[in-house]
Amino acid sequence: MLKRKIYDDLLSWKQKSSGKTALMIDGAHRVGKSFIAELFAKQEYKSHIIIDFGNAPQDILDLFINESSDLDLFFAKLSAFYSTVLHKRESLIVFDEVQQFPRARQLIKYLVADGRYDYLETGSLIRLKKNTENIILPSEEEHIELLPMDFEEFLWALGDEATVPLIRNCFETKKPLGQALHRKVMNDFRQYVLVGGMPQSVLAYIDGKNFAASDEAKRRILRLYRDDVSKFAAGYEEKVYAVFDGIPGQLSKKEKKYKLSSLSKTARFRAYEDSFIWLNEAMVVNACFNATDPNVGLALSADHATQKCYMADTGLLVTHTFMDRSFTDNELYKAVLFDKLDVNEGMIMENIVAQMLRRNGHKLFFYSRSDSKNRENHMEIDFLITENKKIAPIEVKSANYRSHSSLDKFRKKFSNKIDASYILYPKDVMQKDGVWHLPLYMAMFL
Repeated sequence: MLKRKIYDDLLSWKQKSSGKTALMIDGAHRVGKSFIAELFAKQEYKSHIIIDFGNAPQDILDLFINESSDLDLFFAKLSAFYSTVLHKRESLIVFDEVQQFPRARQLIKYLVADGRYDYLETGSLIRLKKNTENIILPSEEEHIELLPMDFEEFLWALGDEATVPLIRNCFETKKPLGQALHRKVMNDFRQYVLVGGMPQSVLAYIDGKNFAASDEAKRRILRLYRDDVSKFAAGYEEKVYAVFDGIPGQLSKKEKKYKLSSLSKTARFRAYEDSFIWLNEAMVVNACFNATDPNVGLALSADHATQKCYMADTGLLVTHTFMDRSFTDNELYKAVLFDKLDVNEGMIMENIVAQMLRRNGHKLFFYSRSDSKNRENHMEIDFLITENKKIAPIEVKSANYRSHSSLDKFRKKFSNKIDASYILYPKDVMQKDGVWHLPLYMAMFL
């Protein structure tokens, strides 16, 4: 059984809400929403009913359509159909994959007002306009995101609950871990990068540390994502496929900004904008926008036409990169495991940093400015976050990097706006030239 941090958030919601709101767990397909909802229902309630709207019988759908005006009868029939006794204030009703039946979501307002039971919803593609058309979204619905498993959850799956608290202490005190411990953590981190945080991939891997089984699980997930595109992006699905399939190639370039010219010489952002939005709202990718005026309000200067498109799960990126070839041809596994990434493969480490920053609650921004006439104004900063009401620039580097000229120029130009500056790389903690050098896995604390 995989331990997930979101469980504590569900407990907190139950205690604070006391039935006054329903909770929606929003996340990509196969990220573990149904599993955590069922586990929570079993462990925290006297009884529960799970209605899977991806496979609900017509009798249940008719019940929502025809019987919802009489809640006494509605609950009586629901209880009888699922052979489950419902207890006032001690039962949970789960609407699983509720995006497939928006009528149930709209009914939440009245079910919460009735106050008899608690309600938990799970949804994939829940932000897509197609899944919210013709319904009034209930204000009684709280939202929480479930993202791929983070590095600590991955270590929990491996049976290690001691390492991350120690890493956190070293991060807070800015002290090195020491050669032996750092080497061990980097070995575990490289496994996490390759396997990713999708529960099916993790479960397949931990049964004998089997990368091939993990890779096959990720291939199934990627095929499911493509099926989602054909179902929910009708009319522009070919453009979504094109953007999605182009992600590895775009990230493998030195400047990782998504260039539409690679798809077509005549491609324009306006024609593809909906495709980028679709992938972001489906939580398949993490979009990172160029903040043209670095300030605490990074979103205020975000250029949405200039973006980097990271995969939401780095393990999926590893498989997506070689999707048209067999697992044995995927050179990234060896390159990551033996720390032999070349320049283009550095996209893997930049993607995992994006994933970890996103998991830590950051919206993703970078800084890019070209100026052929004055090289002092030419800069590329991988990520910008806000810390202590100031900007913190972040660069992702290999172990053998020799300079950070863009970071130096950025720090000089925006010195009054900057708090700390970070380089994330495969070595241990170090401060040099006023820049904190942190091991890649410490991105989880930024």
